[in-house]
Amino acid sequence: MWTQIAFWLCAAGAVITGILVFRVDSMARATFSLLASFVFAGLALLLIHLTYLGVLVILMMIMEMLIMVVFMVMYMMNPAGLMPMSMVHNPKGSLGIAVGTFALLVAGIYLIDWPTSQASPPPDTTRQLGEALMGSKMLVMMVLGLALFAAIVVTVVLSTHRGRYDRFGDRLDRTRPRDPVRGGVGR
Repeated sequence: MWTQIAFWLCAAGAVITGILVFRVDSMARATFSLLASFVFAGLALLLIHLTYLGVLVILMMIMEMLIMVVFMVMYMMNPAGLMPMSMVHNPKGSLGIAVGTFALLVAGIYLIDWPTSQASPPPDTTRQLGEALMGSKMLVMMVLGLALFAAIVVTVVLSTHRGRYDRFGDRLDRTRPRDPVRGGVGR
């Protein structure tokens, strides 16, 4: 009973925070609302024993949304994407499309004759899902993921012309920092 209550709370939380994406007035708040919606959806997947997919959704969305917020803070013209703005374009058209899509999906739920299976689930569904998705390429994809992560780290390290100890020296013994632009922190 508690699992069902938690599932429906997570489902309601996912819907409410999904709606908030379009109700808040800044990109940063919309990003964190979307993150909360995906975390609630991931928790719902965990509650119905889809552990691999639940953890995957939660981890992927946390990293994706945090990277998006970091880039907003770095590159948006308004401070950190916090200035008011509308997240909805063509409100009447988008509302019509959303209602139509929802009605079509609900009709599909009730009108389609869904297949049933009498077979019991296999003992290790996570391994079988991985094999079905990647086949013999699982090791290649794992190495590729590590290589992409290393490329991101190397790009960030090489993109800055100053190192960790440039401001206060190699032994951190300078009393005043040596900044390329005067008037920075510490001056």
